[in-house]
Amino acid sequence: MITLPHPFIKNLLTAPLDFTHLLDEIPMGVLILDTHRRVVFLNRAFEALSGFSPSMAYGIQCYNILRGAACISNCPVLSIKDDNRAVFCETDMINLNRQRIPIRMTTAPILDDNFNITGFIETIGNIRLSQKIDREKSVAYSFANIIGRSPQMEKIFQTLPILAQSDVSILITGETGTGKDLVAEAIHQTSGRESGPFIKINCGALPETLLESEIFGHQKGAFTGAVENKPGRFKLAHNGTIFLTEIGDLPLSLQVKLLTFLDDKIIYPLGSTKGFKANVRIIAATHRNMEQMVALGRFRKDLLFRLNVARIHLPPLREREGDIRLLIDHFFNSYKQQLDKKINGFSKETLMVLLNYKYEGNIRELKNIVEYAINVSTNPTIELHHLPSYLLESSHSIESGQSEIEKQTLKNDNTATAADSLFNPKNNLTTPETWSSIQREIIIEALKIRQQKFWGGEEALYGEK
Repeated sequence: MITLPHPFIKNLLTAPLDFTHLLDEIPMGVLILDTHRRVVFLNRAFEALSGFSPSMAYGIQCYNILRGAACISNCPVLSIKDDNRAVFCETDMINLNRQRIPIRMTTAPILDDNFNITGFIETIGNIRLSQKIDREKSVAYSFANIIGRSPQMEKIFQTLPILAQSDVSILITGETGTGKDLVAEAIHQTSGRESGPFIKINCGALPETLLESEIFGHQKGAFTGAVENKPGRFKLAHNGTIFLTEIGDLPLSLQVKLLTFLDDKIIYPLGSTKGFKANVRIIAATHRNMEQMVALGRFRKDLLFRLNVARIHLPPLREREGDIRLLIDHFFNSYKQQLDKKINGFSKETLMVLLNYKYEGNIRELKNIVEYAINVSTNPTIELHHLPSYLLESSHSIESGQSEIEKQTLKNDNTATAADSLFNPKNNLTTPETWSSIQREIIIEALKIRQQKFWGGEEALYGEK
């Protein structure tokens, strides 16, 4: 059974000065609890951080909303002493999407006119950025949470700080798994909006009817099932950044509404004639060819112009010279520490496979491969059989490292000599450009040598002609 909050808190939240609106403008999460540690109110910043709406959280114990380590080991509310001083702690919380977020929390009692405790107020700040900066001080070739040293990435690293300090709309393009989400978050974290919310919307994850309500919000009674007001992601991102991933999947009807917002910066929730002026920055991302979609009539040209004020193209991993080894080492060290595994590294053969495989899933695929290998390995060294099986299948053998034929032919001294000549630029007018072409030449040379030996043996058997 849920009881009403203490009259003092109730009067505070319904004060003529619109106290709740004031709390919504604070750029960090705010929770107000009753004396039983049940949620009475949460502001817009906490809703953006946690994913819980006020109606979902009302009357629920705070530890079921925060779900942090401090809730289990050392509850800040219970740590408040008789002097009623505020309690500070750094802990974490688990949001509705089951993401762990490091936070700095301050908890203080709410006192009535007679100095009796009538509830508690908690402020929650996201400290993920500061923790990342501390971790990355020792990481070379990086910007925010992005790692790379190829010429393409160095050029992007030079561009990002400049774009971060402006409020122009940005379109990030690139194949799936190239790190578009990380770039968008890095721009937000290094901008003047870093203290505001970073709200991500996947334009291809929901049907059109639900997507419009999710983005722009709705009023109670706007449609069947709308039993309460919903603020929408744009309103939650006020004073922060909206990240529209997979913008190419946005339905045409919502493209018109997004275009209208980009013109006047006002959103109109479904069923409402009253607009809300949202101060948000737009970052969009897609793996699609937007110019081709415009030509096919599947994306509005005028909307593309609005979003494409600045464009960042992320190259596929296979084109980033030197970055594969850098990322392998980064993910290896990260997962080795995270999983507490005593592994020294990769065997020479395993590393050859990883360095020469064509990652169609780009960085995401490489990350998953390294995580899998560290999880299944029980040896001090990660061997070939610790890699996902598809890397070693015949369809990938030529693409992903030394093939079985090459391993056998390299045992032959003559073949090794032939192979060495392929890598010696003095012996060739042109040098093979890819590992696949090098392997093909090695195999051909090996077959030629074997053929010569065969015919030479046959001539010796039958005598000279």
